[in-house]
This record gives sequence, structure tokens and C-alpha cells, in this order.
Amino acid sequence: MPRAVYVLALGIFAMVTSEFAVAGLMPQLAEGLDVTVPQVGYLITAFAVAMSFGGPFLTVAVLRMRQKNALILLFAIFLAGNLIAATASGYPVMLVARVVTGVAAQAFFGVSISLCAQLARPEIRGRAIAVAMNGLMLGTLLGLPLATVIGEHLGWRAAFWTVAVLTVVAALCTLAGVPDVDHAEGGGSVRSELGVFRNPRLWLTFSTSTLIIGATFAAFSYANPILTEVTGFSAGSVPLLLVAYGAATVVGNTVVGRFADRFAVPVLTLGLALNAVFLVGFALFADLPVPAVAFLLGIGLVGVTMNPAMVSRVQRTGNARPLVNTVHSSFITLGIIISTSFGGLAIDAWGLRAPLWLGAGLAVAGLLTLLPEALGTRRAHPTPAPADRIPADRTPADRTPEPAYTD
Repeated sequence: MPRAVYVLALGIFAMVTSEFAVAGLMPQLAEGLDVTVPQVGYLITAFAVAMSFGGPFLTVAVLRMRQKNALILLFAIFLAGNLIAATASGYPVMLVARVVTGVAAQAFFGVSISLCAQLARPEIRGRAIAVAMNGLMLGTLLGLPLATVIGEHLGWRAAFWTVAVLTVVAALCTLAGVPDVDHAEGGGSVRSELGVFRNPRLWLTFSTSTLIIGATFAAFSYANPILTEVTGFSAGSVPLLLVAYGAATVVGNTVVGRFADRFAVPVLTLGLALNAVFLVGFALFADLPVPAVAFLLGIGLVGVTMNPAMVSRVQRTGNARPLVNTVHSSFITLGIIISTSFGGLAIDAWGLRAPLWLGAGLAVAGLLTLLPEALGTRRAHPTPAPADRIPADRTPADRTPEPAYTD
């Protein structure tokens, strides 16, 4: 495994720590910026909107640059966003900071994953991308609780200063440990890659991913205020609970990764069904500490951990080229936008448990999008087309689906 892959994982860890920091700092940010908790939730929404719609444009803007130079530029933009956040004088300034960091983070993910594929040998590319994406899981396991602890003891500004320092460290490591690559590998022309989007089943797979992540983030985004104001945990105990949640995501990701290639649809079906149960249980028993924690950990086990199966299903339905994966990522981010924006509105109308009911509804909707395949109307493992039936614009790599991005 090239060392540079681990360096890229560090960069992703920095990005994810900043992304999730707001979820762990909601009470402090609400007090410091003189806004409500739902308004702080909209900062998560702003970050997600910037990732989903702004990130692809920034990625296109840096495509002609050498990959290493592109990463450094993206680090610089991301650092600027976190410095704006650390010194924000009010809510509008913080909103701008979240937009800047969201755009930079999405572009960084795209360039990093592309670079991983080029640095690793073909036979270990899936593992290499999985190692890099461990930065995402570690961001949940370590980055979020770290930001929460720092915010609790030193203030929310200190949390963003810490992310800024981490960003500088990751950029320096990238300068020293990542080799120069001229440009990212791509598929065919944009016109040829757009052809795959004529497949309605691909849009159905995208919608499933949106609903899975939406259901999960409906609970995760508001976990801090729910645990403190409804369940009754002290603010100081929340970081420990978030560490436990992060550990559950690591365990769940490992298990899902073992079955994602061969059993993508059954894994997604089981995961969504369990997530719906856990979300309903959390909503019903949020005032009881033991059940609340148990259901929260359950959501960690079967929520974002569905990513390997989601990617496998999308690649089998469409292809493994950059454009399909980028659009898939945007649909995943759309799930965050839906859950955080409507979750904030639900809190205003019905209280802090409302996002949990919203999440359960999204999980059930996700199950409905799986019904055609789950009921056997489409085989989970279609036989690859004979060589003479493969379209001319498809490369040999497209003939056999690449493995999901798991170890």
C-alpha cells in the first residue's frame, strides 16, 4: 500500500472533522452566535448544499492542474474557510465559512479518491480507496468527539482553530509524502459518460442512497441536543457517547464491506429495516438513558456504514467511472440536506424528537425504492454482457464491475 494513501486519509480526516464539528458544537454555537439550535442545524445544511452543488464546479476548475498542486490549493481554500469560522463575528459570517469549507471539502474528496486509484496497483485499488476513506470513519470516531471536547472546555472558536492546525499539518504531509501526478484518470468523453444516466434504475439507486443517509443524519445531526435536553446527559458526557457512535460505524463498515459486493441489495434492505426500527425506538425512548444510547449505537451500526453496499449497487447499475461516482456523492449529500433542513423545521413545530420520526420515515421510503430488486424483479448480480455486445465506448475495465471501496 503506497504511503501516500495514508497521507490522503489524513487530509480526508481533517475535512470530515470540520464537517461534523457543528453537530458536536450545537449548544455552544447557538449561545455564542445568539441563534437557535435549528438555525445552527442549517449550518450543516449549508455545508452539505455547498458540497453537493459547488464541489463539482471547483473540481472541474482544478482538473487541468497537477493533482498534488490541486490538493494544496484545496487545502488553502479549506483553511481559509476554517479561519473565517474561528473568527466569525456572527451567524452570517459563519454561514459563509461553512459554504467555503463545504465546496473545498467535496472537491478534495474527488481529487483524493482519483489520486488513490492512480497511486495503487490495479489489484489493490479497492483496498487503497478504502484506506483513504477510513479518514471518514475516523472523523466520526475521533474528529467529532475531539471538536466537541475542545468546544466544551475552550469554546467553539478553539475547535475551529484546531481544525485549521490539523489542515496545515495534513497539507505539509501532502507536500512531503504525495508524488506528483499530471492528471486524474477518467473514463470516456463527457458525452459518452452521460449516456448511462438514461437508465432509470440508476436514478432509483441514487434515491436509495439519498434516503439511507437522510435517515441517518436526521438522528446524527441533532444527537447532541437530544441527548442533553431530552435524555438528560450532561454536556461533558456527550463526547464519550459520540466516540461510541463512531466505534459502531467502524464495526458496521467492516461487516458491510465483507458482503457488499455479493449481497448489496439484501445488505441495504436489512440495514434500512434495522435503521427504521432503531430510529423509532430512539424517538419513543429518548428520555431513558440506556435505551436511548442503545438505539443511537444501532443507528451507527447500520447508517453511514451502508456506503460500501451503496457504491457497489451504483457501480453494478451504471459504471465505475468518475462522473457516476460524483453524481452518486451529490445524491448522498442531498440526503444530509433533506434531513437537516426538514429536521430543523420539525424541531420548531414538534420538538427535539421530531427529526427521529423524520428519519424513520426516510428509512421506510428507502425500503420502498429497494422493493423491485428485493422481490427478485432484477437479479442482484447480472451476468456481464458478452464481449461482442459491450458498447464500443466502454473500456475493458467496465466489463467487470470494480469491487466496492472496502478493505
